[in-house]
Amino acid sequence: MARADTNAPATGEREPVRAWDAGRPDAAGAPAGKLAAQVARRIEDDIIRLGWPVGRNLGSEAELRDRYGVSRSVLREAARLVEHHQVARMRRGPGGGLLVTAPDAAPASHAMVIYLDYVGTGVEDVMYARLLLEPPAAALAAERLTEDGIARLRRALREEEERSGEPGVWSQNPLHVLLAELSGNPALHLFVDMLARLTTWYAHHSRHMPRAKAEQAKELSRHAHVRVVDAVVAGDGGRAQAYLTDHLNVIADWLREYRAPEGVRPPQADSRLVGGPGAKLAEMTAARIHDEIAADGWRDGRVLGSEADLLARYGISRSVLREAVRLLEYHQVARMRRGPGGGLVVTVPEPDASVDTMALYLDYQGVTAEDLRLVRDAVELGTLRRVAARRDEPEVGTRLHAVLERTAEPVAPGLSGADLFHTELADLSGNPVLSVFLRILTELWARHTSAQEQPLPGAESAAEVERIHHRILEAILEGDESVAHHRMRRHLEALTTWYH
Repeated sequence: MARADTNAPATGEREPVRAWDAGRPDAAGAPAGKLAAQVARRIEDDIIRLGWPVGRNLGSEAELRDRYGVSRSVLREAARLVEHHQVARMRRGPGGGLLVTAPDAAPASHAMVIYLDYVGTGVEDVMYARLLLEPPAAALAAERLTEDGIARLRRALREEEERSGEPGVWSQNPLHVLLAELSGNPALHLFVDMLARLTTWYAHHSRHMPRAKAEQAKELSRHAHVRVVDAVVAGDGGRAQAYLTDHLNVIADWLREYRAPEGVRPPQADSRLVGGPGAKLAEMTAARIHDEIAADGWRDGRVLGSEADLLARYGISRSVLREAVRLLEYHQVARMRRGPGGGLVVTVPEPDASVDTMALYLDYQGVTAEDLRLVRDAVELGTLRRVAARRDEPEVGTRLHAVLERTAEPVAPGLSGADLFHTELADLSGNPVLSVFLRILTELWARHTSAQEQPLPGAESAAEVERIHHRILEAILEGDESVAHHRMRRHLEALTTWYH
C-alpha cells in the first residue's frame, strides 16, 4: 500500500543539485532528452519522498517549469516519461497539473516477457527461478493467511475446476500468483506473476499435447493444488513448500516433453506494452504494433511502414500514432526513421523502461527491508549456485575481480560500484530471468536510497564491502559453495539495514 504522506511538498523553490548530478551537463548544456530524463527522475524522487500521495497535484506546468528550471518542451517530455512509468499524469485545463497516480506493473510485466523471450530465455531458466521463489512464497502465505485468504484460495480451486474444460493445461497458473500475493511480499508477488506469464508464453510455444495426456495433466495439477492449499490453510509452511516444489518439477517435465522445435513461434504474441480497460487509443495501438513485431520473430531493422502506411493500417490520427511511437521508442521496441526510405523500424529491445517501472511500482507497494532481504536471498543465492558451477571458467574470476576494483566508484544515482559485484554474478549465472529480477531489486534500492537522500557508503565502508565481496569470490573459486552461501547471506542481512 502507498505510504503515509508525512512530508510537505517541495514547491516554489528550485532544488539544489544533488551529489549524483556532479559531472553531468547542466540545464544549459544537457541534450533535451537527457535533461528530460533527469527531471523525470527528480519528479519521481519527490513523489517517493512524499510517500506516494495518489491524486495529489504536484503543480501546474508553469510551477513545475519554475521549480525544475527547464523549458516547456523539456518539462513536457519529462511528464511523458513519468506517465510511461505510471507515476503521475498531466491533467489539462483549469485546476490541472501533474497528478500522482497509483502505478500498475502489468504492462511492464507483459513487455518484459517479450524481452526475455527475445534474449533466448529457456524453459530451464524460468523453472529454476520459479523453484527459487514460489516455495518460500507458499511458506509465507501459510504463516500470514487470514480468513479472507482462505476464502480466496478455496474460490480459486473452485474456479479452476470450472475451467477444466478449457483447452491446454495452463489455466491453473492463477493459483500460483494468488499464493504469492497472500505471502504479503510485493516483490514475490510481482516476480511470481511474471514467471507465470512466462510459463504461459512457453506453453504457447509447445507442441500440441494429446487430449488424454492433457486431461491427465489437469487432474494431476488440480490434485497438487488441493494438497498445497490444504497445507497453507493448516499453517504448515514446510509441507506447502515440499508439495509446491514437487508440483513445479512436474510442470518443468511437461514443458520439456512438449517443447516446440527451435524457430516455432505462436501466431500472436501474448503481450501488452499497455492496455486494459480504459487504455488510451495510442496505448492500444502501441500494444498492437508490439504484438505484431514479436509474432513476426522480432526482425531487427525491419521497416513496418511509413507514417502514412501506419495511419491507414490502424485507422488512427497522426497525433495518436505519434504518441504510440513515443511509447514504442521508450520501450526500445521500434523507432521512427525520417527521410527517404524511412518509417517505423524494429529495434533491439532493452529492459530498462520495464525495470524502472517495476522498481517504482515496488516502492509504491511499500516493500520493506525484510521483503527485500527474502527475495534477494532467493535470487542471489540462486545466481551464486549457477556461478559456482562455472568456477573453472577463466571468465568468472576475471570479470568478478574487475568489478571488485570499482567498489567505491559512484556508478548511478543511489548506486556505487559495490552493486556491480551482485549484478555481475547474476549475468554470469547465464539465467536472464534472475539477471532481470536482480536489476529490478537494484533499481528499487537505488530509487529508494536516492529519494531519501541517503549517502553512498564512505571510503571505510566501501573497503569493508570490497573485503566481503573478495571473500565470497574466494569461496566460489575454491569450490566451497556452502561457505560462499554463508558469506553472501550474512552480507545481504547487513545490506538490508541500509534500507529504510
